[in-house]
This record gives sequence, structure tokens and C-alpha cells, in this order.
Amino acid sequence: MLEEKNDNLLEADGSATTNLPEMIETGTEVLEELDVVETNDETITEQVEEVAPTITDGEPSNNTIIDAIADTNAEESEDETLKERHDIPMLDYEAMPLESLVEELKNLVTNEKVMSVKDHVEEIKKTFLAKYYHLLEEKKEEFLAENTDTNEEFQYHSPLKTQFDQYYTLYKDNKNAHFKSLQTNLKTNLENRLAIVEELKELINPQANIKDTLKHFNDLRERWKNAGPIPKDKYNHVWNNYHFHVENFYDYLHLDREARDLDFKHNLEQKQKIVTRVEELINEADVNKAFRELQDLHKIWKEDIGPVSREHRDEIWNKFSDLTKQMHDKREVLFENMRGTELENLEKKKQIIAKIEVLATEKVNAHSQWLAQIEKVEALRTAFFSAGKVPSEVNEETWAAFKTAVRNFNSFKNSFYKDIKKDQNNNLNRKTALVAKAKELQESNDFAATTPIMKQIQEEWKQIGHVPRKYSDKIWAEFKEACNHYFDKLKEQKNEENSEEIEAFDKKKAYLETLREFQLTGDHKTDLDAIKAHIETWKSFGRVPFPRRHIEGKFNKVLDALFEKLSLSKKDSEMMRFSNRIDSLSENNDSRKLENEKIFLMRKIDEIKNEIFQLENNIQFFANTRNAKKENSIVLEVRKNIEKHREEMEILKDKLKQIRNLNQA
Repeated sequence: MLEEKNDNLLEADGSATTNLPEMIETGTEVLEELDVVETNDETITEQVEEVAPTITDGEPSNNTIIDAIADTNAEESEDETLKERHDIPMLDYEAMPLESLVEELKNLVTNEKVMSVKDHVEEIKKTFLAKYYHLLEEKKEEFLAENTDTNEEFQYHSPLKTQFDQYYTLYKDNKNAHFKSLQTNLKTNLENRLAIVEELKELINPQANIKDTLKHFNDLRERWKNAGPIPKDKYNHVWNNYHFHVENFYDYLHLDREARDLDFKHNLEQKQKIVTRVEELINEADVNKAFRELQDLHKIWKEDIGPVSREHRDEIWNKFSDLTKQMHDKREVLFENMRGTELENLEKKKQIIAKIEVLATEKVNAHSQWLAQIEKVEALRTAFFSAGKVPSEVNEETWAAFKTAVRNFNSFKNSFYKDIKKDQNNNLNRKTALVAKAKELQESNDFAATTPIMKQIQEEWKQIGHVPRKYSDKIWAEFKEACNHYFDKLKEQKNEENSEEIEAFDKKKAYLETLREFQLTGDHKTDLDAIKAHIETWKSFGRVPFPRRHIEGKFNKVLDALFEKLSLSKKDSEMMRFSNRIDSLSENNDSRKLENEKIFLMRKIDEIKNEIFQLENNIQFFANTRNAKKENSIVLEVRKNIEKHREEMEILKDKLKQIRNLNQA
């Protein structure tokens, strides 16, 4: 160990280039020689460098390992809060989503000392920004794919980024405040320690009382112990300087060898205890924890325990040094195993990247299929972040390959949506036209004419495909509002009509009871006029609710009975019944039944025409036979049948004419 090798720049047993006992006996000679010993800082530095171990390119030597421990101890001595970082677990931040990273940053910044989480915070920052900017790139690509024809600038705001910036700013403020306070203390402590060294130099005075000198020496050691941290770049230099002058004083104590030997013995026992503890640490299961304790033991060895006698010095130090090397080797095995795991993680991530690259070449032609592809990539993305750490030397390369694969997939996906963008814009134009039409009709009170049109508009809307996502909600809301406005009005109108229809039903029901008691007078004209008056009165009551239209059938049965008693021609009776039924259908706006009735009449007229034509052909056949006189009775029967068909056809034509006149009205 560097500081151990320089514990005694003068030999600990009192011997040096010049024999100290002889110098003490001569008085002034001692002071002259001590002037040589009291070298300045630069001289001490040169002496330290002369005994510093040479670091080779091969396997690290004991001294190299110990120097590394010394550097770490120097850093932790400067800021004691750094020790606590070992107790805070370093999580696998790459496997954590953005939300968890922000939450972990919040916990560390608000609950832990600022310098103890320095490495953790910087690792979180690196991981968060890498993931966030990757997300930002994807959002920008999506934006450009959807907004190829606009001058709108891309903007993306994430509450998570705002929270991250807030907590990271708090961390930086805390760190700056900590550094400001620390620097002031370090400077003061350094000045105090240098002053203690200066006082040590002045202790070697042969004319002073040895008892008082020892007391002063012990006071200086206590002050040194409580002097506090100093800058890490001064740490080893100042400690070596201090130990140099402590050793000088031990040599000066050659006059009181018994007191010095007791101190040597005590120091040896303390160092032997440390060696024993390191031997136990070699078998500790938690290698990292054991190594951290080893660092603390090195610090105690150097800072708290004084020198030992020359005969034990090399032996105890070499044993401690060899045990340190063993612990280091055991730690290296652990790191090697961790590297093996990192290599396995690297292979997993390479396989994931390869799968994403394949998906970036699989062409699909439907939105639903693309949703399935996107879901696969999201699953692979999650697997990538959960795969764990990879070797640091390929971390950037692996991350870049992953980003490139995802970017290529997104570009491939966006090219598909660019192709359908034109269709979506066309759909938007068609739906915009339907919205305008619906708004134009929403105030209409001509419900009979407008309702079919509004229903047709709704059917057309269903047939039109997707529109660009950013317009979808807005245009649907406008269309829905216009349609709802119209159909709410229609519903109100129907509610008003329903009350009138119920009233009409009640009137017709009561009137039907009085009509059943109606008796014919026997006078044809009087009775016919009375029946017509009953029909007009019935019509005046208006339309009845659809579920109660059966009352119209009851009224027609009463009329049929009256017509049967009344001596009317078949045609007049038939036409009166028909007129009453057609008027009822017309009042109820039953256009479908009216149209069906018209089609039925036209078909029936055609059938009768064909029948008459066939019968006339039959008459011509009988007229040309030899026995025309004999078959005269058959011919007469056919002629009667033809006349009957002609009368029926005239009635049907009158009915058809009545329906057509109704449509034209």
C-alpha cells in the first residue's frame, strides 16, 4: 500500500541515514539534521513518487489494487455522504418505463442525500432521455405521416417530461448547494490539517520536557482525527506528509523506547485484528458488501492506526496486501459472471431487433392487420427494455440498432397510411357534405317529406369509411347534433299527434256504437245520403293510433251490412267501399299499402284483359264450325262471361283512376 510503504520514511525503529541517538546527544547537531528532515511539500511528493509501485499492463498487482482502493477512500473522505450510495440499490433502469423512471427519480431526490444518489440520478437521466427522445421521434413521424399537406408545426408535450425536468432541477439545486457548503468546509479543514503538520514539525525539541511534548503530540493526534474531510486531490499527499512527521516524532522518542514499543505493540494488535477480519470477509457471500468493508478497513489501517516495529512491518503489511488481492480476484469473478449475463442479454436484444426488422418488411393491406403488427412491435419493445443490461462497450450500438429497427417499422407503417390518407380525405369531404345537408334540414317541419331524406342521410353516413383521426370526433358531433335536433322535433310532433289520434279513436268507438243502431228508412235516396253522411262524419274524426286501426275494419263491416240492405248496383256498392278504404289509407299516410293496391289493380286488369281475349277467340272458333246453330247456347254463355269480365274491369279501372288521382292531389 502506498501510504503504508511511506509510513516510515525514516525507519520506525529509530535508525536512519544518520544515527538519531548520536544527534540527540550533541544538541545543536540534532536541530541541524532535523532541518533536513523538515522538507517542504514538494520534497515529500518526490519521496513518495520514488517508492510508488510501477503499474504493468498485465494482471493488476497488489499495489495497483490498493492504489485503486486508496483513490476511492480519498473520494469518500472528501464527502462522507458518498458512502451511503453503496446502500442504495442500482436498479435496472433500462427495463423500467418512463413513468417508473420519473417515480424513482422523485423518491431518490426527495428522500436521499444528494451525493449518495449521484450515480443513480445520472443513470436515470441517461435512460429517460434516450427513451423519451425515441418516443418523440416516433410521434413526429406519425405527425408527418398524417399532415403531409399542411404547414402545421409538430408539437408534443408530455407531462412525464415536465415532471422529470422538475425533479432533476431540484436535484441540481440540491447538489449545487451541497457543493457550495462542502467546498467551504474542505478548505477550512485543509488549512487546519496543514497547521497540525506544522505543529508536528515543531515538537522535536531536545530541550523541551518529554512529558509535555508527549501530551502535545497526543493532542495533535486527536485534533487530526477530528479535523474533518479535505479535498480528495490533496488527501494522499497530506496524509503522507502527516505520517512522515509522526514517524519523525517516533524516532525522536528513541529516548523513551519503552513507551514507543508499547505503542508499536498496540498498533500491531489492531492491524492483526484487521487481517483476521479480512480473512473472514474472503468467505462472505455478498462479495460487494465484503469489498466495501475492506475499503473501510484500509481507511482505518491508514488513518487510525499508527506504525508497527520494523520486524513486523513487512510481514503484517504483505499479509494484508495479499488478502486484499484475494478479495479483488473474487470480486473480478463476480464481475465476470455479471458480464456473462450481460452477454446473454445482448443476444436476447439482438434477436428482438431481428424480429422487428422482419416486421418492417411484412406487407399487410388492412388497418386491422396493421394493428396486429403494431401490437407485436409494442410487445417486442417491452421485451427489449426488460431484457436487462448489456456490456457497456456495445450499449450505444445496441440502442442505436433498436431505434433504427423501430424507425424503419414506423416508416413502413406510415407509408401504408399515407396511401389511405387520400381516401380518408375523400370520406371527410363526403361526410362534411352530409353534415351540411343535415343542418339544412334540421329545422324543417315537413316531416312527411324530410324524414325519409334524413334516414337516407344516416344510411349514407354508415357506408362512408374512416376520416382522419383529428377530425373524426368533431365531424361526428356536428352530424349527431343535427340529426338529433330534427328527430327530437319529429318526436315532439308525433307526441302531439298521438294525443289527437287517441281522441279520434275514442270518438270513432262511441260513434260506431250509435251506427250499429242506425236503421234504413226504405227510401233509397234518403238512406244512401244518410250512409254517405255517416262516412263523412267518420272521416272527420281523423286518424287513430296504429295499434288501434282494427276499428276501421269494424266500421267497414257495418257499412257492408248497410250496403247489402240498400238496393245499390254492384259497381256503386263496390266503389263506395273502396273509396272509404282508400281514404283511410291516405289519411294514415300508408303509402306502401296504397302502392301495393295500385300494383294489384294493374295486375288484375291485365289478367282480365287476357281472359276476355281468350274468350273472344273461343267465340270465333264456335262461329266457324258446321254446327254453329247447335252450339249457339254455348256461345251465348261465353258472351255473358265476357260481359261480366268487362264490368269487373271497368270497376277496377275506376279504382285505379281513384288511386292515381289521390297521388296527384
